[in-house]
Amino acid sequence: MSGGAERRTRAQRQQLLRVRGRSVAWAPPLLLLVAIAVIDSNTSGEFRVISWIVLVPGIAAAICGVRGTAVLAALALVTYIEVDAAWPHQDQTGLPDFILVAVGGALATTACAVRVREERRALHMRDVADTTRRTVLRPMPTPWAGLDHAAAYLAADSEARVGGDFYDIQPGPHGTRVLLGDVQGKGLPAVDAAAALLGTFRESAYHEASLAVVAERLEVRMRRQRQYVADLGEEPARGVERFATAVLVGFPPPGAAGDGYIEVVNFGHEPPLVAGTSGVRPLPPGDGLPLGFGGLAGPSSDVPPVHRVPFAPDETLLLVTDGVTEARDAEGAFFPLHERVALAVSVDPAAAHPGHLVELVREGTLRHSTGHLVDDTTIFAVRPVPPAHQVHQVRPARE
Repeated sequence: MSGGAERRTRAQRQQLLRVRGRSVAWAPPLLLLVAIAVIDSNTSGEFRVISWIVLVPGIAAAICGVRGTAVLAALALVTYIEVDAAWPHQDQTGLPDFILVAVGGALATTACAVRVREERRALHMRDVADTTRRTVLRPMPTPWAGLDHAAAYLAADSEARVGGDFYDIQPGPHGTRVLLGDVQGKGLPAVDAAAALLGTFRESAYHEASLAVVAERLEVRMRRQRQYVADLGEEPARGVERFATAVLVGFPPPGAAGDGYIEVVNFGHEPPLVAGTSGVRPLPPGDGLPLGFGGLAGPSSDVPPVHRVPFAPDETLLLVTDGVTEARDAEGAFFPLHERVALAVSVDPAAAHPGHLVELVREGTLRHSTGHLVDDTTIFAVRPVPPAHQVHQVRPARE
C-alpha cells in the first residue's frame, strides 16, 4: 500500500472527526480519560472507577491510528498509576487492575493494527475494482463524437462496483458506434468477457466501414473468449455456456447519405426506446441470438440483420439492461419502462434529454423495486448534438 493510499484510508476514517481540516479523533478517548480520572479523585474509596480507564485505549482503537492508540494506551496506564497512588494504601485497587489496564492497552493497540491493515486491504481492493470499472465503464467526455450522453450503473450487490453490464461510444471515420450489453453470469468471469467484447468493439467500430462486420467481430470474439475459458478449465456454473445480449448502434457521420437514420443490430437484447417530441417508440426487437450463440442459427446466420430505422436529430436513444425491465415491485409486477418514459415526455418534452431521461429511469426503477435490485442495472442514453455545438470537438478526444 502506497503512502497516498494510507493517507486516503486515514482521511476516510476520520472525515467525521475533523475540525478546520485537522483530525480530532484523539479527543473523545482523551476526554474520557480525564473524566474517569476526575471522577475517581472525587469519589469515596468504596466506589473506585479508575479501572474503567481501560476503555480509553479500546475506544481509541476504533477511531484512531496505531500510533495514536499506543500513545493513549500508555497515557491511560500512567494516569492509572498516578491516580491510584494518590489514594491511601487500603483504598488502592492495586496490581490486578494495573495488569487489566496494561493488558487492555496492549490488546487495543494490536486490534487497532489489525483494523488499519484490513482498512488498507479494503481500500486496495476498492482501487482495483475502480480500475476494472474504468475499463468496462470508462468515463467519456460530454458531449463526445457528436453525441450527448448520460449513464447510470446500479449494482445488485451493494458491495460490488462492477459487473457484467457494459457500454461504450466509439467515434471513427465511418461514424459513431454505440454498444450496450449484458454478459450472462456474475463476478470476475463476466467482467472478463465484458472487457474482451469492449476491446473488440473499440477497434472494429473504428476501422470497419460496415456495422455488420463489427457485429461479426463481436460474435467471433465471444466464441473465442468462451473457448479460452474452456481451455483454462474454468467451466461456467451449472454447465451453461457464457453469452451476452447486446445492442449495437451506428450513427452516420454528419452530412452522410444516411443522415436521418441509424443502424441497429440487436443480439437478443431488450429493444431500445427512442424518445422525442413526437413521442416514444421501441426499436425493432431482438430478432437474433445473443453473442456467442450465432452459430446455432446456421452458417449463414451468425449475426442478426442490420436494421436501418429513422432517427430525428431531436430524439434520444435509451438503452437499458434487464435490471430495469425485470425490476419488480412488492406484488411482482415488472417496471413499466415504456409507459413511464412516454408519460414523462408527454408532460414535459425536455424529459427526453439524456441526463433527464437517465435520472427518470434510475429513480423510477429504484422506487418500483423499493431499492432491492435482483440484477445489475445499466441505463444509457445518447442524443445527437446539434452541429452548431460540435465546433469544439475538432480535436479527437483522448481514449
